[in-house]
Amino acid sequence: MDSRHKSPQDAIAFVHAVATKQGWAVNPDADFVGQLATGLSVNYNRYGYYLCPCRDGDGDRTADSDIVCPCEYARPDLDEFGHCFCALFLRPGFVEGGGQVNPIPERRPDSE
Repeated sequence: MDSRHKSPQDAIAFVHAVATKQGWAVNPDADFVGQLATGLSVNYNRYGYYLCPCRDGDGDRTADSDIVCPCEYARPDLDEFGHCFCALFLRPGFVEGGGQVNPIPERRPDSE
């Protein structure tokens, strides 16, 4: 198997590592996280990096640099809305405090 190949389980481990490092929580819905992890692994295997599964990228790492997971918009989204655009990452205590995931505005310039 190609050493670059990433499985959804690899992506889930990546997500948890990012959350721990950033002081964030991972969405507690395991099925939802599994779907996003599948998208992350597909993108990794296609492009060689964990491209956000909720946005369209070009497959060009430079053009996609702002949406490599965790995207550069995650922190401001967590600060303002309690979760990132994908709702993969949550502000600690968000769910316990009664927070609910709702659609949030796209911060990425020139996105549709």
